[in-house]
Amino acid sequence: MHRRSFLKGAGIVTILVAGGAVWRAEDQGVFSVGQGPAYQPWRDWQTDASAGPLALVRAGILAASPHNTQPWLFRVSNSSIELYADTKRNTGALDPYLREQHISLGCALENLMLAAGASGYSASVSLLPGKLEPSPANQQQLVARVELAPGARQKNELYDVIPLRHTNRNPYDPKRAIPPDVAGALAGLVTDEPNVKLFLFEADSDRKKIAGIISTANNVLYADPEVQHGSERWIRTKWSSVQKYRDGLTIDAAGLPPTTAAIAKFVPSSVLRWMVPDKEDPYLKLLLTPPMFGVIAVRDRYDQEQSLRAGRIWQRAHLLATARQLAARPANEAVEMVDHERKLGREPQHAKLLAELTGDATWHPT
Repeated sequence: MHRRSFLKGAGIVTILVAGGAVWRAEDQGVFSVGQGPAYQPWRDWQTDASAGPLALVRAGILAASPHNTQPWLFRVSNSSIELYADTKRNTGALDPYLREQHISLGCALENLMLAAGASGYSASVSLLPGKLEPSPANQQQLVARVELAPGARQKNELYDVIPLRHTNRNPYDPKRAIPPDVAGALAGLVTDEPNVKLFLFEADSDRKKIAGIISTANNVLYADPEVQHGSERWIRTKWSSVQKYRDGLTIDAAGLPPTTAAIAKFVPSSVLRWMVPDKEDPYLKLLLTPPMFGVIAVRDRYDQEQSLRAGRIWQRAHLLATARQLAARPANEAVEMVDHERKLGREPQHAKLLAELTGDATWHPT
């Protein structure tokens, strides 16, 4: 069967075996998008007004993380919260230096700090220094400490949209320009971070170049079996696994059209790959749709503190986009190729490509 015709065939099969298909639809969550225990944290994050510092953690765990690995642990007291990296929750060869893991810890920290102000705390944060290197796979590493004291409540638009922020893997509207005030607000997010810089690209030529770099990097990365293994262990194709593990990448979040997503839940995971056309690069087509790309850069991408700060900026930027009713997503493959080439001792081709893009090799995209 032709891969393009598979969807049509699947529709026919669904009708012919309607009785069995309805059971499998319920079993696979076709009619239960966004429901069940896996999605409870988004509904409960503000339900207990007396939760104290735990309310901050409830906001923290709604942050972005690579492959939805949620690689964080928290130690909570009445006057402080410690944030730990749970290194076993990693994506393997896709993130060999745990750089993306530490960026996600910065995302959780940003949510936590926003919630502190909104909950009436005066919060000060200390980031632990360090260099990112391949770490033991089962280690709990302290990365930040937040001291809490009574303070005035300070809600803002970023805090209010914490449960609404989601990674958008669907195509974007290339004809919808980013409003100038939003671009200006994004640029202003790093004014208090001397070691973090945000580059914004809106010109067609720049966006096409960036899309090509990312798409090519994606194809090279996922041709490596070790990278595939590190990624695939976090893919949850079964509804029971979504509810059991409450993490990972799901079909509902894959950016598929609703009908295609529903069909994908009917079929065994072994045949999902046949639903992708083989004579085109769907990821490249997707990457050509956003009207803007942003690149977060630091002075040293393998500096632990700078990775945490970069994560706070990404979370802040994504929340800002959400508050302005704009969608956003990370597209990390070009920098993942920097890690990949470094780990394998290869020529740093992608580091050079990214330096050409930004025009300043002293800033490291991360």
